[in-house]
Amino acid sequence: MKEAVPSSFGFAPIAPQRAFEDIAAQIRELVARGKLKPGDRLPAERDLAVKLNVSRNTLREALRALELSGMIQLRKGASGGAFVIPGNSDVVVNGMRDLYHLGAISPAELTEARIWLESMVVRIACERLTAQEIDALELNVTAAADAYKASDFVESARLHRQFHVMLGAATRNPVIAIMMEGVMEVMGKFVDSIGPTDKVSTQSSRRRLLKHLRDRDADAATSEITRFLERLHRDYMERWNNRQATG
Repeated sequence: MKEAVPSSFGFAPIAPQRAFEDIAAQIRELVARGKLKPGDRLPAERDLAVKLNVSRNTLREALRALELSGMIQLRKGASGGAFVIPGNSDVVVNGMRDLYHLGAISPAELTEARIWLESMVVRIACERLTAQEIDALELNVTAAADAYKASDFVESARLHRQFHVMLGAATRNPVIAIMMEGVMEVMGKFVDSIGPTDKVSTQSSRRRLLKHLRDRDADAATSEITRFLERLHRDYMERWNNRQATG
């Protein structure tokens, strides 16, 4: 079992006011400075509370906040404790979804950002996709078509979103991949609210895009995805605006 870092390890006493936020900030700073790394276990709760001059309840509140933010993981049992974990995309994705639900991101802003982002994604992916990844995209398109024919629109929509996330991952750039994942998560919520469209042919555009990707024709691939998304989002916004007008 990995030993916890010592309780004297750069921790300073905390003032009572908003103490749990100060604790969380102090631990974040230790991570930022590289003193705490993924896999490190924080000192035992009792020792750390004494070092920080706070109650164990206040410390637990801070640790729960850090866990929710994706910074640490709380494990139970004899080998448990608070462990620093590698970052993941969930926090960013959840944050974008919450911003949309709170009205900080409008459907028009969302769709505009998606067109811009995905045009860049396709251009980069065209250069970096492996043959195996293109085959996987092909399987995704076929599975989505089969689901649609079977009237399984929930699965079809999930596969459509997955297609775009796969393109983002193919850029080999984690920042772009996370942005793509976040945008598609929010797009899923938006489309759920207005219903899928049957006015824009997804399958034919997907097949053309796959051909351009196989040919490594970045200009043609970018043009195809941009035209498709512009048509798609015009339809989305028309239905959104009609829905808003009718209440």
